[in-house]
Amino acid sequence: MSQKVLLTAQEVTIILHRLACQLIEKHSDFSNTILVGIQPRGVFLAERLKRILEQEYKTPAIALGYLDITFFRDDFRRTDKPLEANKTKINFIVENKKVIFIDDVLYTGRSIRSALTAIQSFGRPSVIELLVLVDRRFSRHLPIQPDYRGRQVDAINNEKVKVSWKEQEGEDGVYLITS
Repeated sequence: MSQKVLLTAQEVTIILHRLACQLIEKHSDFSNTILVGIQPRGVFLAERLKRILEQEYKTPAIALGYLDITFFRDDFRRTDKPLEANKTKINFIVENKKVIFIDDVLYTGRSIRSALTAIQSFGRPSVIELLVLVDRRFSRHLPIQPDYRGRQVDAINNEKVKVSWKEQEGEDGVYLITS
């Protein structure tokens, strides 16, 4: 197994600031916009973006929620191991809001399809956008594309993109792992 660095901690920080600026350009005051981190790993990215927007760009009180898609996935019954769901935390109205789904890696598109189904339980957003740190563009099973992407990666099927977050692994970084 080999591991190649795709993004260093410094590059991740630069990309997060660029993504925050793109969100500001499109959403301005965020009064009608909601950030939704896709559980489990999109939550780290969503929290980090919220912190950058509020603390460094002085955007007031951005709504942030967490969406668990475990039981909305089309493959959740295809495994022998018991499923462990994450928490959904959406304590605001989604109806007629602009929702930005946030996830670390866009791979096949199936997680985002599941999120589109899951969010309907909370109302009907006026718009749904997708922000990802890494877009694996040649691996799609569904016609889903990000509105905001940190880095585009051309990885083949036996390669895995791993995102490390300081909050969980002790460092920020993105790696291409070949088995």
